[in-house]
Amino acid sequence: MSISLSHLVLPDIPKGPRKPSWLKMRMPGGEGYAKLKKLIDDNRLHTVCQSAKCPNIGECWSAGTATLMILGDVCTRSCGFCHIATGRPPELDLDEPRRVGHAVAVMNLGHVVITSVNRDELPDGGASIWAETIRQIRLQSPGTSVEVLIPDFCGNWDALQLVIDQKPEILAHNIETVPSQYYRVRPQAKYRRSLELLQRVKQQGLTSKTGMMLGIGETRDEIDSVLDDLVGIGCDILTLGQYLQPTYRHLPVDRWVTPEEFEFWKYHGESKGIRHIESGPMVRSSYHAEKQVHAHAAV
Repeated sequence: MSISLSHLVLPDIPKGPRKPSWLKMRMPGGEGYAKLKKLIDDNRLHTVCQSAKCPNIGECWSAGTATLMILGDVCTRSCGFCHIATGRPPELDLDEPRRVGHAVAVMNLGHVVITSVNRDELPDGGASIWAETIRQIRLQSPGTSVEVLIPDFCGNWDALQLVIDQKPEILAHNIETVPSQYYRVRPQAKYRRSLELLQRVKQQGLTSKTGMMLGIGETRDEIDSVLDDLVGIGCDILTLGQYLQPTYRHLPVDRWVTPEEFEFWKYHGESKGIRHIESGPMVRSSYHAEKQVHAHAAV
């Protein structure tokens, strides 16, 4: 049984640009970091770690893990939180799936996370490249489990089916924030459309996953309502992390969410029925992704 929000007695940290002490990041460097960077550069690949200025890049790359980003590094959308470049994307790189498969094999990964920019100018939103990328990973690195973090394909469910048919071990799509904040956080997306995508994934027997940022303008009651929506569609895995403003041109941080509150949301959401929640200030969509696979499998 979940506990009432009235039991959440946690003081808000004063608003302002200064980060609290628990938001400390490891600086990139070391042999593992350099080796992975060379592999990515040599194969002309992109990573969301670099493009989105992920705060965990030092920790993850030093451990030999990265989230590969396909379909280029220019997005057709202009989300208020995201550091990835917005503009006119280049032509499709049809050889990219093969190179991704090769890189995954060379890295000898047990689990890989693939994401992409939005390619709204394409009829299928890039879904055919998504499907071929999964096929190439299966072909070149058959022992690797595959997690994909996909866009919404503008609600083109035939395009979504191309990805579902490849049966990745985890299919993720981030809702990012609560419905009231979509107009400023995800102006070209729709909350209900994202929920329907996740529901379709679950209805076809795949493990579904989503992620949300806290501290970008939502209220605690709104967070609770989103948890109810995710339970209603059977979402399996949820990640919750602190929103960090990448540049002064992006949306400001509304509040610093304490580690204690993140711990509360993990307990509260799992008690409602979400099978696994990764919740903490530095958590991102693919942070500790392989551990989430094991945690979900053990349930």
